Amino acid sequence: EGTIMRVVVDFDLCEANAKCVTACPEVFHLDDNDELHILEEHPDESLRRRLEGAVKACPKRAITLVED
Repeated sequence: EGTIMRVVVDFDLCEANAKCVTACPEVFHLDDNDELHILEEHPDESLRRRLEGAVKACPKRAITLVED
């Protein structure tokens, strides 16, 4: 079996500025209290390019893609 992509957010660094939500709303959600949530910790491989964009867009570098 191959590896599975996992999304990790360092919530201590996250400023909830929603740049990741804009890049990939299928995976990230900002609630009414300005708290970020990961909707899909193990997203489909088809979202990789957009997730890589979310990682790059994060000004605090709080998002990491890990291969499990």
